[in-house]
Amino acid sequence: MDHNLAVLIDGDNIPSAYIKEMMEEIAKYGNPTIKRIYGDWTKPHLAKWKGVLLENAINPIQQYAYTQGKNATDSAMIIDAMDILYSSKVDGFCLVSSDSDFTKLATRLREAGMKVYGIGEKKTPDPFIVACDRFIYLEILKDSEEKEPDENGKGGKKRQKKNVDKITPKVIKLISATISDVADEDGWAFLGDVGSLLQKKQPNFDSRNYGYEKLTPLISSIPKFEVESRSGQNSRFKLIYVRNK
Repeated sequence: MDHNLAVLIDGDNIPSAYIKEMMEEIAKYGNPTIKRIYGDWTKPHLAKWKGVLLENAINPIQQYAYTQGKNATDSAMIIDAMDILYSSKVDGFCLVSSDSDFTKLATRLREAGMKVYGIGEKKTPDPFIVACDRFIYLEILKDSEEKEPDENGKGGKKRQKKNVDKITPKVIKLISATISDVADEDGWAFLGDVGSLLQKKQPNFDSRNYGYEKLTPLISSIPKFEVESRSGQNSRFKLIYVRNK
């Protein structure tokens, strides 16, 4: 059964270019029954958003800037989020912003038993990231490979996405420690358990950050780890286990 989600978007802080990929990503975690975007719609910088709101059934909320240079959408989003929380109509929230001002809101919603997903750009401060159950970077939602135009202007050969992070010793240490945390006596750990614990330890951990669609190929690419595929007792699907070499 899908969880009902409230999707609240900080229009002043998020580019409209990501809307299609963002809504597809949100659908993986639940049914977005409430979709609202906040901003001062009299301002020209939100013009690009206006064209995609109807296509995605997102309700625009007008919020005038009370003071020059200050973002007025924050308070409106926070007030609405608390109203929605007490209405008991949703099981979780998706807060779309790169602004650390929503850190306290994410913490409060989780205290109330809500699942909180954050979506923002890689410039998002750490306090907001760790306040969420899961945080997804907008940059990785675009196709990992984009086609370069050929001489005729059509899609030609593919090029790798530029926003890929390097697999650092710190990342390897995090994965290694997590495998040890859930491993059996022989050192083998079920990959699903490893992935779940990685997410709890580091909400923004995502194999797509490193250029891999799934966790299995990411771990397989690191020589320090051994990967084994096993047949499930009552399943036609293979179960993936990993361990430290």
